[in-house]
Amino acid sequence: MSAPVPAATVLLVDDEEDVRDLAREILRAAGYVVLEAVNGAQAVTLSESHPGPIHVLVTDMVMPGMSGQALAQRLATLRPDLRVLFMSGYASGIKAPDALAGLPAAFLPKPFSPDELAEKVRDLVEATPRPSI
Repeated sequence: MSAPVPAATVLLVDDEEDVRDLAREILRAAGYVVLEAVNGAQAVTLSESHPGPIHVLVTDMVMPGMSGQALAQRLATLRPDLRVLFMSGYASGIKAPDALAGLPAAFLPKPFSPDELAEKVRDLVEATPRPSI
């Protein structure tokens, strides 16, 4: 696994505990600071209360209450420099938009390997920020 940008923070959101636990361990092993939420509402609250930057949102696309896409749109207003990695195991044909509400975005189908997750997050962390207009 490649080294992440130092001190990069990832907000991980998945309603499936096993997936969240695995992703957390992969991301921590890759050197990221990981904040966790079990659903969109908890992720919004965490994002509002976290004093530092959140570089990447890693979220399941299909969750009860608030979809990953709705969550990303909501967080875009709070954190305009956020990047998004959508995950889904429901349909291999699902593809996230390259940008959502002005945020750089990528997609990772489940199941994924540790290297695939770490690489996608690293690519998003290293992505050039979009200029604010």
